[in-house]
Amino acid sequence: MIVTLIVLCEVGFWVLLAAGLALRYWARMPRASLAVLLCEPLLEVVLFVATAVDLRNGAAPDWKHGLAAVYIGYSVALGHYTVRWVDVRVAHRFAGGPPPSTPRYGMPRALHEWRLAGLWTLASLIAIALLQGAIWYVDGDGETGSLTAWQQRMLFVIALNLVIALSYTVFPKKAPADVS
Repeated sequence: MIVTLIVLCEVGFWVLLAAGLALRYWARMPRASLAVLLCEPLLEVVLFVATAVDLRNGAAPDWKHGLAAVYIGYSVALGHYTVRWVDVRVAHRFAGGPPPSTPRYGMPRALHEWRLAGLWTLASLIAIALLQGAIWYVDGDGETGSLTAWQQRMLFVIALNLVIALSYTVFPKKAPADVS
């Protein structure tokens, strides 16, 4: 049930995002667009409640509950970034907006990577906290090894993102020389 709900939440996220952007750019209804986009956090609430109910009803904590915590962590920390990222590209492609401006070279790119590392760290810490809450919630009533394994994976995600950001700082990508 939890995996199905995670898939439904992910599909729901993209459906709400597409509907919100369609209302904004094609129907020219920015308030309705905002209302639809503000419904997206409700998906995480539904998933959180369903996961807690599943555990409360005696389900053995396993990888599905860990995946739910990771999905919620990602959505909370990076959901707004994802919406903005898609919004800029849709505005450029279909509404004459400015082109996306992700920095590609030098220190601006390094700073961009550090911001992303910060968001991924926040997502991972949220997931770790939710996983720890689940471990305490079942309190020895079940095997929590799979939840602990998800916490270790989140520590790996933090380390990986810090290494990536550090590599852009230590070895900044140089802009190509103008060929004239």
